Amino acid sequence: MTRHSFFGFLFLLLSLLVLGSPALLAQDTGLESLRETGKAFRSVARDVSPAVVYIQVEQEVQARSRDPWTNPFEGSPFGEEFFRRFFGEPPRGEAPDRPPRRATGQGSGFLISADGYIMTNNHVVGDADKITVQFQDGREFEAELVGADPPTDVALIRIDAREELPFIKLGDSDRLEVGDWVLAFGNPFGLSHTMTAGIVSAKGRSGIGLTDYENFIQTDAAINPGNSGGPLVNLDGEAVGMNTAIFSRSGGYMGIGFAIPINMAKNIYLQLAEHGKVTRGRIGVYIQDLTRELAESFDIDQRQGILVSQVMEGSAAEKGGLKQGDVILKLNGESVDNVASFRNQIALTRPGTTIELEILREGRLRKHRIVVDAMDAETAARGDVPATAPDTNELPQLGLRLQKLTPELADQFGYQPDSGVLVAAVEPGSVAARAGIDSGALIEEVNRVDVNDPEQVISLVSESQRDTVLLLVRQGGASRYIALRFR
Repeated sequence: MTRHSFFGFLFLLLSLLVLGSPALLAQDTGLESLRETGKAFRSVARDVSPAVVYIQVEQEVQARSRDPWTNPFEGSPFGEEFFRRFFGEPPRGEAPDRPPRRATGQGSGFLISADGYIMTNNHVVGDADKITVQFQDGREFEAELVGADPPTDVALIRIDAREELPFIKLGDSDRLEVGDWVLAFGNPFGLSHTMTAGIVSAKGRSGIGLTDYENFIQTDAAINPGNSGGPLVNLDGEAVGMNTAIFSRSGGYMGIGFAIPINMAKNIYLQLAEHGKVTRGRIGVYIQDLTRELAESFDIDQRQGILVSQVMEGSAAEKGGLKQGDVILKLNGESVDNVASFRNQIALTRPGTTIELEILREGRLRKHRIVVDAMDAETAARGDVPATAPDTNELPQLGLRLQKLTPELADQFGYQPDSGVLVAAVEPGSVAARAGIDSGALIEEVNRVDVNDPEQVISLVSESQRDTVLLLVRQGGASRYIALRFR
């Protein structure tokens, strides 16, 4: 062995003795990384847990006689309404022949200010006669309901502790990204002050059917009955969401939980704190997502935007110049991706605010400024919403039987005379049936042409040069565009 080889070998040997092998180094690095993650979790738990409360509610309800169809969760410490949220409404075979009883329920909440304001879910406290909150150190206080907003399932309660209380700083849920660490706090199954960890699985979840206004954060952090109303926090200990519901076939954790984004909840709680109620904005349009078939029918290349299927008479949208068939591309300079997000943004806009919409109309871009209206009680749950007889004519390509709209039929169905063609019947399994068209619907347009006679509809469909036909259909008080592929 040469002198240089000897010293090289000696150097390598000393390096291994001092530093260890690469495999050992990698293992140590991985363990250290896990230790640091654990330290971060412990730090968040220490900061957040004192501001998380266990909520117990009591309500006087009409007792019912039991029979084979009685709710199996009646009398549960979690409360009937709590389980109803996860399992649905059971069949009723009960008779209200017993005296009223006191029902109890539970959930979670978290302080958002030092003077005792607590955010939680409406389904936890909304109908309660008595609300009690318990801190991690065992202190209990009776709380008052400041206000609740069922359409978003946000509620605000307050306690008078006569001292400065710990609270959780509110973060920015818009900055969350899929894959970010989040921690869920609450009281699952009555197990006080529990923390679970996971990641953000998805953002902007809507169409779930839990609330009227949905924009949920989806997480795999374990959420179970009793977590409702508790905070979902980031690694900085900031609340980025409020745990609200789970997807489950068993009633327990299955890896999918939903939280209300804190930016939405914050807008609601500020109104509840100031006014005790929520006033929403609206512009007065029926809207629908722009499908590929609809985009082709309107000669639009991209799928971005949402389609205006109806403009309400006298609404802010009509005053601002919007028309049926417009495609809304941007709201205040930001792209509009779907009906749910647009509806949420308008609803959370303070009435009297001027917004700018960029729209596409007949191939030309336009901008319209619209002053947002206040939503009245009749439309509060709807907002800017997504969208049998003789002498009939058949349209077998679509599976429709059509009938002329007589003055008598118009009055029966609540339509204006000569405003379209009535759908007398829909063939089960047909193109029209799969698109959701029902008997009693009114076809107002075919390929952007007004129609009022069944023969006119049949002619326009037969003469169409495309594989799809574009219908404007009024059903359930609202109009929407439907593109049917029939070739």
